[in-house]
Amino acid sequence: RLAKCGACGPGYATPLDAMKGKYCPREEIVYLPCIYRNTGIEKPDYLATVDVDPKSPHYCQVIHRLPMPNLKDELHHSGWNACSSCFGDATKKRNRLILPSLISSRIYVVDVGTDLRAPRIHKVVEPVELFWKGNVANPHTSHCLGSGDILISCLGDPSGNGKGGFILLDGETFEVKGNWENGEKVPPLGYDFWYQPRHNVLMSTEWGAPKVLADGFNPADVARGHYGRRINVWDWSTHAYIQAVDLGQGSIPLEIRFLHNPDAAEGFVGCALSGAVHRFYKTEKGDWAAEKVIEVPSKKVQGWVLPDMPGLITDILISLDDRFLYFSNWLHGDIRQYDISNTRQPKLVGQVFLGGSITKGGPVTVVEDKELQCQPEPFVIKGKRVPGGPQMIQLSLDGKRLYVSSSLYSGWDKQFYPDLVKEGSVMLQIDVDTERGGLKVNKNFLVDFGKEPDGPVLAHEIRYPGGDCTSDIWM
Repeated sequence: RLAKCGACGPGYATPLDAMKGKYCPREEIVYLPCIYRNTGIEKPDYLATVDVDPKSPHYCQVIHRLPMPNLKDELHHSGWNACSSCFGDATKKRNRLILPSLISSRIYVVDVGTDLRAPRIHKVVEPVELFWKGNVANPHTSHCLGSGDILISCLGDPSGNGKGGFILLDGETFEVKGNWENGEKVPPLGYDFWYQPRHNVLMSTEWGAPKVLADGFNPADVARGHYGRRINVWDWSTHAYIQAVDLGQGSIPLEIRFLHNPDAAEGFVGCALSGAVHRFYKTEKGDWAAEKVIEVPSKKVQGWVLPDMPGLITDILISLDDRFLYFSNWLHGDIRQYDISNTRQPKLVGQVFLGGSITKGGPVTVVEDKELQCQPEPFVIKGKRVPGGPQMIQLSLDGKRLYVSSSLYSGWDKQFYPDLVKEGSVMLQIDVDTERGGLKVNKNFLVDFGKEPDGPVLAHEIRYPGGDCTSDIWM
């Protein structure tokens, strides 16, 4: 398809081309932001390049580190300057990684085009640009647009209050153009987003007010309304905020994913605190609604901060053929795979435990469990007992390998998994049965970020240079 195309932009013509095309090579390197904030190590965060090619002598090793010029940024999620949304534009290249900082509100533009294996800083957008030009702060998710510009969702205003606004960057100069949203109405909180132009819609979610979540999680703040509960619906063409779909008090909807098929008018959102996955969809009237299709029951426990421990669904993704949904339960410690051939009735087909808070021999005793007969064994790989639980996930384009990292956000890592902050996070890889479903840990794959040169570090979201299941959107 690419060879015939002659004048194509970055990415792939369709999700299935990305998944099955012969021009779609296996991933050889991945990028992860590595965070030192809250670890006690006074070093800047950095972008790690990790070799994931089994044929390479540097397999499972960090082969390059790009330190940021500032301390305590809290790098978090990343996105591209161009992706499959620009496929028809031969003037565009996927050669810059957009790296927003959740706490400092800086945005780093990283050049990965000159040398894929040794990224370098191209530009720094300072926080005052976001404050002055958009009255927003705490940038989170970055998506490239078909227009060539870059859209970034934010969590708050410059004072640390919640505010679900957006900032638009020029795709060539990376200057802040101003807000994307139009009109006075803006949701009270922000977090992640996804858009589907064929249905003229952008959907955004809500985490919490930055000044409340910055240093840890206090359950009382949920009752005070400082944490999210809505999917917010925007008109794609006018940029107006048009609807809120309420998922309930204390749900905290985080990652949101439309099906990849650009005609699809449905998708899924994972709710951290309620342990539910909701399917959202366009109704016959043309507005949007949601229904709960998966629920991970909380476990009754002793020896933990609360008597009920939620799974804490932190990351979800959908395979490029829209057949499987994956998510991580950061507290319970498992990753799940669901067959979503029928989107209204997902079927659990794979599950694997990779640590978590309820492992045998730890401080927590499970007194009532609706799912498990006994507490899972601690997760050990290559002789290392892994601290923390599975968090960010990324699927290979062909759907056969799921990569997992264990850090959520340094302020919460420190609170829920103090050993994770002391020992550093890990990256693991799970082999996926794409025929029947099923997950199996690759016992030969471990990237131990506890062994980094400047001390243990918290590695977060995983990106492939050629695009992936969570950064590419098809028009």
